[in-house]
Amino acid sequence: CRTLYSLTCFWFHLKLLKPLFSDPRRNVLFIIADDLRTSLGCYGDVVVKSPNIDQLASHSYVFLNAYAQQAVCAPSRTSLLTSRRPDTTRLYDFKSYWRHHAGNYSTLPQYFKSHGYYTRSIGKVFHPGIASNHSDDYPYSWSVPAYHPASFAFEKKKVCRGADGQLHTNLLCAVEVCEQPMKTLPDIESTNEALSFLKSRINQDQPFFLAIGFHKPHIPFRIPKEFLSLYPLEHMSLAPDPDVPKQLPLVAYNPWTDIRLREDIQRLNLSFPFGPIPKDFQLKIRQHYFAAVSFLDAQVGRLLSALELMGLDQNTTVVFTSDHGWSLGEHGEWAKYSNFDIATRVPLLFYVPGLSDKNSKNDKKFQFIDVFGPAKTFTDGQEEENMVELVDVFPTLAHFSGLNVPKPCPEVSFQVELCREGQNRANDLTHQEKKKNMERIAVSQYPRPSDSPQENSDLPDLRDIRVMGYSLRLWDYRYTLWLGFDPSTFQVNLSDIHAGELYLMDSDPGQDHNVYEQNLHTAVTRRTGTLKNGNTTNSLKEKGNKQTRR
Repeated sequence: CRTLYSLTCFWFHLKLLKPLFSDPRRNVLFIIADDLRTSLGCYGDVVVKSPNIDQLASHSYVFLNAYAQQAVCAPSRTSLLTSRRPDTTRLYDFKSYWRHHAGNYSTLPQYFKSHGYYTRSIGKVFHPGIASNHSDDYPYSWSVPAYHPASFAFEKKKVCRGADGQLHTNLLCAVEVCEQPMKTLPDIESTNEALSFLKSRINQDQPFFLAIGFHKPHIPFRIPKEFLSLYPLEHMSLAPDPDVPKQLPLVAYNPWTDIRLREDIQRLNLSFPFGPIPKDFQLKIRQHYFAAVSFLDAQVGRLLSALELMGLDQNTTVVFTSDHGWSLGEHGEWAKYSNFDIATRVPLLFYVPGLSDKNSKNDKKFQFIDVFGPAKTFTDGQEEENMVELVDVFPTLAHFSGLNVPKPCPEVSFQVELCREGQNRANDLTHQEKKKNMERIAVSQYPRPSDSPQENSDLPDLRDIRVMGYSLRLWDYRYTLWLGFDPSTFQVNLSDIHAGELYLMDSDPGQDHNVYEQNLHTAVTRRTGTLKNGNTTNSLKEKGNKQTRR
């Protein structure tokens, strides 16, 4: 009996001392939106109502100039989650799985899983389908199979009630949720599932990596109807640069083919490829997109407020980002599928307890804010202005989680399972003297099947790609070369220049005036031939410097 009593006392005292010996590793809440540009209050947008995301930003490191590596879902998400550029994943469309097609690369959640984390995927994290082996990369990346909301099955069905009272597959799809199949929407379902997961982890010792992928503001704009009231049409305005730049090379233009497939767009009888969409309908598209952002914000608010109520916020790093941006009439374009800032620039927030929130005065960081209530303003978080890329997320998050940062990839890394092509940006954030780094560069790229717009220009299959546009974004310019590409060898020929773009940011922040000089082709092609991977970036940067010096 005395022995039993002693063991009981030992167990009791061990329970009391448990906080001293508990796992010091932080949990991770990784939130990724779909097609979300930087139309948020924390990025200076004065129209969009995003109070919950703005509140998160006020306690976070805010990367003001973060760029995706390709402005389309599957290539961007695969690049982000492997820290490998599209030329290394060899995924430019939706129709291959990198482990079979390029190399057996470790992913961000896989890395955390290998370090003892319980990893969970909810919603759209990897792009579903062939691009993630029809399994969302389970069991490599996740401890259990990924969760997808059942109501997403109706996303492309006739569920949008039109002015005629009938149901259609429209672009504009504000709905009464109670009238929808299953009486819910995908992002509501995903949030509910995430809340259940968080509740189940309250008393667990094992750290978790929870990734939740929201479907909005991706088209169709299938959102609760009440969110439109936040954006009266009479208060909407057109894009400040709605015309196709006269000097824009045709290969650079995206003809927004998927938008044209929607019934309400088809009824407009638009000419291909330039439209234009009537101005009154443009206003409705912008209204619905912004309403979708506010709907997304409400779901983020539900998630973060629960994180705090459950006492998990002090031991959970939160990352919030998007796979790429979305055009709302800028340059006469809609959707993504381009190399412009509006399509490649994304929000990127890192909330790191004890670091990013060190200037926060309010203990209650994540109270839910009703977007329909009085407007709230927040002080800015710790802002980082220098260029960063989504491939930087993997190494930076590993650093903030106390894990070893994977080594940089060699120039050719197809046989290397674990390495990173991105940079660890944690030191930039914690360094006391933040300065504008004029040499910092972000690289994006986009494939085209031809030099002029055609039906498959937005999303060509790999076998149809003939031109690859590599775009370099530096502080003072965006420089793009459209180069010959061989899809059978995945090689680009730097001497085969189809077109060029150069936008000087000081005088042309909207990137509306292409000042690339065609007659400088010879002068800027000292390094020619067929190039791979990192060589392309270095060579293009050299060319861009030559152009700007002219």
